Amino acid sequence: QGQFVESGGGSVQPGGSLRLSCAAADDNSELYAIAWIRQAPGKEREGVLCVENPFRVVYYLETVKGRFSVSRDNAKNTVYLEMSSLKPEDTAVYYCGRYGYSAVCPGNGRAPFDSWGQGTQVTVSS
Repeated sequence: QGQFVESGGGSVQPGGSLRLSCAAADDNSELYAIAWIRQAPGKEREGVLCVENPFRVVYYLETVKGRFSVSRDNAKNTVYLEMSSLKPEDTAVYYCGRYGYSAVCPGNGRAPFDSWGQGTQVTVSS
C-alpha cells in the first residue's frame, strides 16, 4: 500500500451508479498505468480494468463492459471509475493501484500491484 487513496464507495440499489476516485500521491501518476481491482468476501481478487498512458482502457472483466468506464484528470492526479447499472455481484472492496512505473497495462488482471490504496467498499443491494 501507500501511494493511492480510493474514495466514493457506498451502498446503492441495483441499477444505481457510483463514481469512485483514485488519488495518487505523486505528481507523475499520468505517466503510468493505473488499474482497478476488486475483492468480494470469500472470493479471489479480480482485475476490473486498467488505463494506460497514452489513454487506452484494458478491460479485465467482460461483465463490466458497457457499465463501467474510466477517466483520468492528470491535473488532479486522479483516476475515476464510473460505475452504472450496478448489480449485487459488483459488491466488493475496490482498490486502485499501479504496476510499477509501466505505462502499459498487463494482459492479466491478476498481476500484483506494487503500490495500492486502502480500498473503498461498494455494496449493491435492494
